[in-house]
Amino acid sequence: MTTISVLGLGAMGSALAGALIKAGHTVTVWNRTQSRVQPLMTLGARGAATPGEAVAASELVVVCLLDYASVEAVLAGAEKALSGRVVANLTTGTPKQARSLATWVEAQEATYVDGGIMAVPPMIGTPQSFIFYSGSEPAFERHKAAFELFGDAFFVGPDAGLAPLNDIALLGILDGLLSGYLHAAALIRASGGSAEAFTPLAVRWAGSMASLFPDLARQIDRGDYRAEGGSNLAMQAAAMDQMVEAARDEGVDPIFIEPMRTLIHRRVTDGFGTDDSAGVIELLFLNGRGKRNTAA
Repeated sequence: MTTISVLGLGAMGSALAGALIKAGHTVTVWNRTQSRVQPLMTLGARGAATPGEAVAASELVVVCLLDYASVEAVLAGAEKALSGRVVANLTTGTPKQARSLATWVEAQEATYVDGGIMAVPPMIGTPQSFIFYSGSEPAFERHKAAFELFGDAFFVGPDAGLAPLNDIALLGILDGLLSGYLHAAALIRASGGSAEAFTPLAVRWAGSMASLFPDLARQIDRGDYRAEGGSNLAMQAAAMDQMVEAARDEGVDPIFIEPMRTLIHRRVTDGFGTDDSAGVIELLFLNGRGKRNTAA
Protein backbone atom coordinates (compact mmCIF):
# COMPACT_ATOMS: atom_id res chain seq x y z
CA MET A 1 0.00 0.00 0.00
CA THR A 2 1.23 3.50 -0.82
CA THR A 3 2.16 5.84 2.02
CA ILE A 4 0.15 9.01 1.52
CA SER A 5 0.00 12.37 3.24
CA VAL A 6 -2.98 14.71 3.13
CA LEU A 7 -2.46 18.42 3.71
CA GLY A 8 -5.67 20.28 4.51
CA LEU A 9 -8.51 18.77 6.51
CA GLY A 10 -11.55 20.84 5.65
CA ALA A 11 -14.68 18.95 4.68
CA MET A 12 -13.18 17.80 1.37
CA GLY A 13 -9.70 17.06 2.65
CA SER A 14 -11.11 15.02 5.53
CA ALA A 15 -13.27 13.04 3.10
CA LEU A 16 -10.23 12.29 0.92
CA ALA A 17 -8.13 11.22 3.91
CA GLY A 18 -10.99 9.09 5.22
CA ALA A 19 -11.28 7.22 1.92
CA LEU A 20 -7.56 6.44 1.97
CA ILE A 21 -7.62 5.27 5.58
CA LYS A 22 -10.64 3.06 4.92
CA ALA A 23 -8.77 1.38 2.07
CA GLY A 24 -5.86 0.51 4.35
CA HIS A 25 -3.25 3.07 3.29
CA THR A 26 -0.75 4.45 5.75
CA VAL A 27 -1.96 8.06 5.93
CA THR A 28 -0.30 11.05 7.55
CA VAL A 29 -2.43 14.17 7.95
CA TRP A 30 -1.73 17.81 8.63
CA ASN A 31 -3.98 20.81 9.13
CA ARG A 32 -3.30 24.32 10.34
CA THR A 33 -6.07 23.91 12.92
CA GLN A 34 -4.94 20.84 14.82
CA SER A 35 -8.39 20.03 16.20
CA ARG A 36 -9.30 18.68 12.74
CA VAL A 37 -6.49 16.14 12.91
CA GLN A 38 -7.78 14.17 15.91
CA PRO A 39 -10.89 12.60 14.30
CA LEU A 40 -8.73 11.12 11.53
CA MET A 41 -6.12 9.92 14.01
CA THR A 42 -8.94 8.07 15.73
CA LEU A 43 -9.54 6.28 12.44
CA GLY A 44 -5.87 5.32 12.18
CA ALA A 45 -4.10 8.27 10.58
CA ARG A 46 -0.81 9.64 11.83
CA GLY A 47 -0.73 13.31 12.75
CA ALA A 48 2.03 15.64 11.61
CA ALA A 49 2.96 18.83 13.44
CA THR A 50 4.17 20.67 10.32
CA PRO A 51 3.65 20.49 6.54
CA GLY A 52 7.29 19.51 6.16
CA GLU A 53 6.85 16.56 8.52
CA ALA A 54 3.78 15.42 6.59
CA VAL A 55 5.50 15.70 3.20
CA ALA A 56 8.57 13.83 4.43
CA ALA A 57 6.39 10.93 5.64
CA SER A 58 5.02 9.88 2.26
CA GLU A 59 5.76 9.33 -1.42
CA LEU A 60 2.37 10.78 -2.45
CA VAL A 61 1.24 14.12 -1.03
CA VAL A 62 -2.41 15.07 -1.57
CA VAL A 63 -3.13 18.76 -1.02
CA CYS A 64 -6.65 20.15 -0.62
CA LEU A 65 -6.79 23.69 0.74
CA LEU A 66 -8.88 26.82 0.32
CA ASP A 67 -7.05 28.23 -2.70
CA TYR A 68 -3.75 28.17 -4.57
CA ALA A 69 -2.28 30.95 -2.44
CA SER A 70 -2.75 28.69 0.57
CA VAL A 71 -1.18 25.76 -1.30
CA GLU A 72 1.84 27.83 -2.29
CA ALA A 73 2.36 29.07 1.26
CA VAL A 74 2.07 25.59 2.80
CA LEU A 75 4.35 23.91 0.25
CA ALA A 76 6.91 26.70 0.57
CA GLY A 77 7.12 25.80 4.23
CA ALA A 78 7.82 22.18 3.26
CA GLU A 79 10.20 22.99 0.40
CA LYS A 80 13.15 20.99 1.73
CA ALA A 81 11.06 17.80 1.98
CA LEU A 82 9.53 17.91 -1.52
CA SER A 83 12.34 16.34 -3.53
CA GLY A 84 11.28 12.96 -4.94
CA ARG A 85 7.64 13.32 -3.90
CA VAL A 86 4.51 13.36 -6.03
CA VAL A 87 2.33 16.35 -5.21
CA ALA A 88 -1.32 15.84 -6.15
CA ASN A 89 -3.03 19.18 -5.72
CA LEU A 90 -6.82 18.81 -5.56
CA THR A 91 -7.48 22.43 -4.65
CA THR A 92 -9.91 24.39 -6.82
CA GLY A 93 -8.16 26.98 -8.97
CA THR A 94 -7.54 28.25 -12.47
CA PRO A 95 -5.50 26.68 -15.29
CA LYS A 96 -2.95 29.49 -15.05
CA GLN A 97 -2.48 28.90 -11.32
CA ALA A 98 -2.03 25.16 -11.88
CA ARG A 99 0.65 25.68 -14.55
CA SER A 100 2.53 28.13 -12.35
CA LEU A 101 2.43 25.81 -9.34
CA ALA A 102 3.53 22.85 -11.47
CA THR A 103 6.60 24.79 -12.58
CA TRP A 104 7.51 25.63 -8.99
CA VAL A 105 6.96 22.08 -7.71
CA GLU A 106 9.07 20.62 -10.50
CA ALA A 107 11.84 23.11 -9.65
CA GLN A 108 11.91 21.47 -6.20
CA GLU A 109 12.64 18.13 -7.96
CA ALA A 110 9.15 16.87 -7.19
CA THR A 111 6.43 15.67 -9.60
CA TYR A 112 3.14 17.49 -10.03
CA VAL A 113 -0.40 16.25 -10.67
CA ASP A 114 -3.37 18.59 -10.59
CA GLY A 115 -6.92 17.49 -9.89
CA GLY A 116 -10.40 18.91 -10.37
CA ILE A 117 -12.93 17.31 -8.03
CA MET A 118 -16.43 16.96 -9.48
CA ALA A 119 -18.14 16.01 -6.23
CA VAL A 120 -19.10 17.31 -2.82
CA PRO A 121 -17.47 15.76 0.29
CA PRO A 122 -20.23 13.19 1.04
CA MET A 123 -19.89 11.86 -2.54
CA ILE A 124 -16.16 11.02 -2.22
CA GLY A 125 -15.64 7.30 -2.69
CA THR A 126 -19.07 6.76 -4.23
CA PRO A 127 -20.01 5.98 -7.85
CA GLN A 128 -21.29 9.57 -8.21
CA SER A 129 -17.83 11.07 -7.71
CA PHE A 130 -15.26 11.68 -10.44
CA ILE A 131 -12.08 13.71 -10.66
CA PHE A 132 -10.08 15.15 -13.55
CA TYR A 133 -6.28 14.80 -13.38
CA SER A 134 -3.56 16.43 -15.43
CA GLY A 135 0.21 16.93 -15.29
CA SER A 136 2.59 13.98 -14.96
CA GLU A 137 0.98 10.95 -16.58
CA PRO A 138 3.54 8.48 -15.17
CA ALA A 139 2.80 9.75 -11.64
CA PHE A 140 -0.93 9.55 -12.30
CA GLU A 141 -0.65 5.96 -13.52
CA ARG A 142 1.57 4.97 -10.60
CA HIS A 143 -0.96 6.25 -8.07
CA LYS A 144 -4.15 5.70 -10.03
CA ALA A 145 -5.38 3.02 -7.64
CA ALA A 146 -5.23 5.52 -4.76
CA PHE A 147 -6.89 8.26 -6.83
CA GLU A 148 -9.73 5.92 -7.75
CA LEU A 149 -10.59 5.59 -4.07
CA PHE A 150 -11.91 9.16 -4.32
CA GLY A 151 -14.02 8.48 -7.42
CA ASP A 152 -13.56 7.70 -11.11
CA ALA A 153 -10.20 9.10 -12.22
CA PHE A 154 -9.91 10.73 -15.66
CA PHE A 155 -6.49 11.82 -16.95
CA VAL A 156 -7.04 14.69 -19.40
CA GLY A 157 -3.49 15.54 -20.48
CA PRO A 158 0.07 16.50 -19.54
CA ASP A 159 -0.70 20.22 -19.34
CA ALA A 160 -1.25 20.77 -15.61
CA GLY A 161 -3.92 23.36 -16.38
CA LEU A 162 -6.27 20.91 -18.07
CA ALA A 163 -7.79 19.45 -14.88
CA PRO A 164 -8.94 22.84 -13.53
CA LEU A 165 -10.01 23.82 -17.06
CA ASN A 166 -12.34 20.82 -17.29
CA ASP A 167 -13.49 21.41 -13.71
CA ILE A 168 -14.42 25.03 -14.41
CA ALA A 169 -16.03 24.10 -17.72
CA LEU A 170 -18.41 21.68 -16.00
CA LEU A 171 -19.11 24.14 -13.20
CA GLY A 172 -20.18 26.58 -15.92
CA ILE A 173 -22.80 24.08 -17.04
CA LEU A 174 -24.01 23.82 -13.46
CA ASP A 175 -24.27 27.60 -13.17
CA GLY A 176 -26.26 27.70 -16.42
CA LEU A 177 -28.64 25.01 -15.17
CA LEU A 178 -29.00 26.71 -11.81
CA SER A 179 -29.73 30.14 -13.30
CA GLY A 180 -32.22 28.63 -15.76
CA TYR A 181 -33.97 26.69 -13.01
CA LEU A 182 -34.17 29.71 -10.72
CA HIS A 183 -35.67 31.79 -13.53
CA ALA A 184 -38.22 29.08 -14.24
CA ALA A 185 -39.06 28.62 -10.55
CA ALA A 186 -39.50 32.39 -10.17
CA LEU A 187 -42.03 32.39 -12.99
CA ILE A 188 -43.96 29.54 -11.39
CA ARG A 189 -43.96 31.14 -7.93
CA ALA A 190 -44.87 34.57 -9.31
CA SER A 191 -48.06 33.10 -10.69
CA GLY A 192 -48.89 31.34 -7.40
CA GLY A 193 -47.64 27.92 -8.44
CA SER A 194 -45.47 25.41 -6.55
CA ALA A 195 -41.78 25.03 -7.35
CA GLU A 196 -41.87 21.52 -5.89
CA ALA A 197 -44.72 20.45 -8.15
CA PHE A 198 -42.98 21.97 -11.17
CA THR A 199 -39.54 20.46 -10.51
CA PRO A 200 -40.10 16.86 -11.75
CA LEU A 201 -40.97 18.26 -15.17
CA ALA A 202 -37.92 20.54 -15.04
CA VAL A 203 -35.67 17.55 -14.34
CA ARG A 204 -37.23 15.60 -17.19
CA TRP A 205 -36.86 18.53 -19.60
CA ALA A 206 -33.23 19.25 -18.63
CA GLY A 207 -32.29 15.59 -19.10
CA SER A 208 -33.83 15.41 -22.55
CA MET A 209 -32.19 18.68 -23.64
CA ALA A 210 -28.76 17.38 -22.58
CA SER A 211 -29.10 14.82 -25.37
CA LEU A 212 -28.45 17.70 -27.78
CA PHE A 213 -24.86 18.15 -26.55
CA PRO A 214 -23.21 15.59 -28.89
CA ASP A 215 -24.68 17.27 -31.99
CA LEU A 216 -23.67 20.71 -30.74
CA ALA A 217 -20.16 19.40 -30.04
CA ARG A 218 -19.76 18.15 -33.61
CA GLN A 219 -20.85 21.52 -34.98
CA ILE A 220 -18.49 23.40 -32.65
CA ASP A 221 -15.43 21.28 -33.47
CA ARG A 222 -16.07 21.62 -37.22
CA GLY A 223 -17.10 25.27 -37.17
CA ASP A 224 -20.14 24.35 -39.25
CA TYR A 225 -23.28 25.67 -37.59
CA ARG A 226 -25.84 25.18 -40.34
CA ALA A 227 -29.18 24.20 -38.83
CA GLU A 228 -30.28 20.70 -39.75
CA GLY A 229 -33.67 20.80 -38.10
CA GLY A 230 -35.13 22.31 -34.99
CA SER A 231 -35.14 26.04 -34.29
CA ASN A 232 -32.59 28.27 -36.01
CA LEU A 233 -31.25 31.42 -34.35
CA ALA A 234 -33.78 33.74 -35.97
CA MET A 235 -36.60 31.66 -34.51
CA GLN A 236 -34.85 31.52 -31.14
CA ALA A 237 -34.40 35.31 -31.12
CA ALA A 238 -38.16 35.75 -31.42
CA ALA A 239 -38.73 33.14 -28.69
CA MET A 240 -36.25 34.86 -26.37
CA ASP A 241 -38.08 38.17 -26.85
CA GLN A 242 -41.27 36.45 -25.77
CA MET A 243 -39.55 34.89 -22.76
CA VAL A 244 -38.28 38.27 -21.59
CA GLU A 245 -41.64 39.94 -22.15
CA ALA A 246 -43.46 37.16 -20.28
CA ALA A 247 -41.07 37.41 -17.35
CA ARG A 248 -41.64 41.14 -16.99
CA ASP A 249 -45.40 40.67 -17.32
CA GLU A 250 -45.25 38.24 -14.38
CA GLY A 251 -43.08 40.55 -12.30
CA VAL A 252 -39.88 38.51 -12.74
CA ASP A 253 -36.52 40.09 -13.57
CA PRO A 254 -35.20 38.43 -16.78
CA ILE A 255 -31.59 39.06 -15.71
CA PHE A 256 -30.64 35.37 -16.03
CA ILE A 257 -31.83 35.04 -19.65
CA GLU A 258 -30.99 38.49 -21.02
CA PRO A 259 -27.32 37.65 -21.79
CA MET A 260 -28.26 34.73 -24.06
CA ARG A 261 -30.96 36.81 -25.72
CA THR A 262 -28.38 39.53 -26.46
CA LEU A 263 -25.91 37.05 -27.97
CA ILE A 264 -28.55 35.41 -30.16
CA HIS A 265 -29.69 38.77 -31.50
CA ARG A 266 -26.08 39.76 -32.23
CA ARG A 267 -25.54 36.58 -34.19
CA VAL A 268 -28.74 37.14 -36.18
CA THR A 269 -27.74 40.76 -36.88
CA ASP A 270 -24.37 39.50 -38.14
CA GLY A 271 -26.20 37.45 -40.78
CA PHE A 272 -26.29 34.02 -39.16
CA GLY A 273 -30.00 33.76 -38.43
CA THR A 274 -30.28 30.42 -40.23
CA ASP A 275 -27.56 28.84 -38.07
CA ASP A 276 -28.12 26.47 -35.18
CA SER A 277 -27.62 27.37 -31.50
CA ALA A 278 -23.98 26.29 -31.47
CA GLY A 279 -23.05 29.28 -33.66
CA VAL A 280 -23.39 31.62 -30.68
CA ILE A 281 -20.09 30.22 -29.39
CA GLU A 282 -18.23 32.31 -31.98
CA LEU A 283 -19.13 35.44 -30.02
CA LEU A 284 -17.44 34.12 -26.87
CA PHE A 285 -13.82 33.96 -28.03
CA LEU A 286 -11.97 37.10 -26.97
CA ASN A 287 -9.15 36.60 -29.48
CA GLY A 288 -11.05 35.47 -32.53
CA ARG A 289 -12.20 31.98 -33.45
CA GLY A 290 -11.66 29.17 -31.01
CA LYS A 291 -8.92 26.62 -31.60
CA ARG A 292 -10.23 23.88 -33.81
CA ASN A 293 -10.08 20.24 -32.80
CA THR A 294 -7.60 18.93 -35.38
CA ALA A 295 -8.87 15.39 -34.87
CA ALA A 296 -12.38 16.37 -35.95
